[in-house]
Amino acid sequence: MAALAEPEGPTFTRISPVTGEIASTARASSVADADAVVEAAAAAFPAWSAMGPNARRALLTKAAAALEAKADQFVDAMMGEIGATEGWARFNLMLAAGMIREAASLTTQIGGEVIPSDKPGCIAMALREPVGVMLGIAPWNAPIILGVRAVAVPLACGNTVVLKASEQCPRTHALIAEAFAEAGLPAGAVGIVTNAPEDAAGIVGALIDHPEIKRINFTGSTAVGKIIARRAAEHLKPVLLELGGKAPLIVLDDADLDEAVKAAAFGAFMNQGQICMSTERIIVVDAVADEFVAKFGEKVSGMPVGDPREGKTPLGAVVDLKTVDHVRGLIDDALQGGAVQVNGGEADGVLMPAHVIDKVTPAMKLFRDESFGPVVAIVRARDEAHAIELANDTDYGLSASVFTRDTARGLKVARQIKSGICHVNGPTVHDEAQMPFGGVKASGYGRFGGKAGIDAFTELRWITIETQPGHYPI
Repeated sequence: MAALAEPEGPTFTRISPVTGEIASTARASSVADADAVVEAAAAAFPAWSAMGPNARRALLTKAAAALEAKADQFVDAMMGEIGATEGWARFNLMLAAGMIREAASLTTQIGGEVIPSDKPGCIAMALREPVGVMLGIAPWNAPIILGVRAVAVPLACGNTVVLKASEQCPRTHALIAEAFAEAGLPAGAVGIVTNAPEDAAGIVGALIDHPEIKRINFTGSTAVGKIIARRAAEHLKPVLLELGGKAPLIVLDDADLDEAVKAAAFGAFMNQGQICMSTERIIVVDAVADEFVAKFGEKVSGMPVGDPREGKTPLGAVVDLKTVDHVRGLIDDALQGGAVQVNGGEADGVLMPAHVIDKVTPAMKLFRDESFGPVVAIVRARDEAHAIELANDTDYGLSASVFTRDTARGLKVARQIKSGICHVNGPTVHDEAQMPFGGVKASGYGRFGGKAGIDAFTELRWITIETQPGHYPI
């Protein structure tokens, strides 16, 4: 597949949020086009699923190298399509390549078990087998990581995959499919569907409805995740959902404040806060709140925003002006309710500075609504119990964090926070390919990563072998 091949048929353009120029042009797929991609994946499934685990491992390992070889193309695509910094693009590539290699290592770990049977002479086995064609729907914010995550473990398990690219980064996602093709995977094993924004609902609906699509994984907003889950439920198709978040970072009275400040600044403002795990609420116990806010404000004041193409500042562009308006609305609502702005300033187009808003209360939208932008709320808690109560006072439950010098205390608090992920003395933003990644409540269900991913992308079957003559009551 040519790296810069012009798309055939109708196309749509993605406009750079930074320059206003055309960043990429991609195929505006029709429902018939999408159906054809699914059918190609279904045709590839018998041979791919029958391939030995080490043969699949070898091809996936080649795919990781092919992905890395496209580093400069990925950087250009991400900077153009979503205004990413070069550092964020290269971090995406590093982690995504690691995810493919981790998936490759899983091909020989798709095990089963022999289960003791009460029936004399019966050998009972639980086997994990490939399912068929998987639909992966990936978002724009960490496009290489999340695009690869949607396909790598499903492939390792012997499935074929259709990747539904984000309308905001079609070129970035197409590069992923190209890397797998260049590695030598069978034609159709990784298909990609790109579509114009106005066609998204119809295309996704058709993909979910297609009888050859057996399971769906989706990473994105809770609102869209609910729509996908309802549509899939009509066909009794399992769905893995990794949705929104409102991650709390708790700072207890015995915390190392310098460490908490570093982790909170990273968690809140990496990629301009456009990460599902981003620290959205810093919950600080009153006893250390003033000292923490002073240190945190000073840290954030040294984190300027600038043009991501120049690469001179830690913060770059948000994805669009709608994000700026949304974040500004949350801030204004909080300030009108009595909150205090510690850091911030006016946005220059999509270049929005880091905002720190202190004395946020549960009555404010900034406490409840996912910002997905460069703002963090500081919420003051009376004590440990109140901090836990505030952390859990949310519809979401993806990532969380707690800072304390007492490890046992940290673990005790972590066990009380209702989230799929919780880190003691670490940031809320933390991802590794081998970890069970996912949330609870409105943050979704199911888990990506490692052996949990095997569970999500295989069918568990019970098979028996009778070794003695049968004895039946009739």
